Amino acid sequence: MQLIDIGANLTHEAFDRDRDAVLQRARAAGVAQLVVTGASREHSPRALELARAHPGFLFATAGVHPHHASEYTAECDAQMRMLLAQPEVVAVGECGLDYHRDLSPRPAQRRAFEHQLQSAVDTGKPLFLHQREAHADFMAMMKQFDGQLPAAVVHCFTGTGQELFDYLDQDWHIGITGWLCDERRGAHLRTLVPHIPAHRLMLETDAPYLLPRTLKPMPKDRRNEPAFLAHIAGEVARERGEEPAVTAASTTHTARAFFGLPVA
Repeated sequence: MQLIDIGANLTHEAFDRDRDAVLQRARAAGVAQLVVTGASREHSPRALELARAHPGFLFATAGVHPHHASEYTAECDAQMRMLLAQPEVVAVGECGLDYHRDLSPRPAQRRAFEHQLQSAVDTGKPLFLHQREAHADFMAMMKQFDGQLPAAVVHCFTGTGQELFDYLDQDWHIGITGWLCDERRGAHLRTLVPHIPAHRLMLETDAPYLLPRTLKPMPKDRRNEPAFLAHIAGEVARERGEEPAVTAASTTHTARAFFGLPVA
């Protein structure tokens, strides 16, 4: 059974002590390929470095998360475009809007997002999107580029049913994480995942964040890692009324088509 983790923050310092072992465990758990998230000026180049160190297994995105939107200068835009020209970089982002924490001013978030949407138009590379508590502005900005954008995935979807159907109406893809396993915040996702068409559904860990709360035994350090993607796939399969192998095969096929990944 092969799986693809479409979003893991492997450049995070939580992996500095044992990154190679983490990758070995991922392979042993069936993760055939993995997309390393680039979400800032600092970490997007590191994501590319990791991808180059593990050709055919790791790939990268390049972008600036809304939390870091204040750093999106003209120089930053040029840097991101240079990264996006590299074959190992398979998507624009992580980019979008986050009004939950507002770690960057909202005008700065919208400006950085607009620049990255334009980069997707110019490069043709798909979008790796983030949206939290900013649905109306998010949709409005995406619609400004209606008919121009390449494929898009709303990464780490945690939203409402209305938000899900709004995204599906646009033929966007949906990334599901271990948030599904959180009975406090993610229980509603269990009723929503059956409504996601197989050719629009992908899986991700968002490691080291979002450790699945239903995982047993739980790691002592509470760190999520790509090896736990199989657990997420099993939870998604159960809610969809599928065998885990079916969910794994369909999400892997969808991810390879979306990101243009070779067959491992």
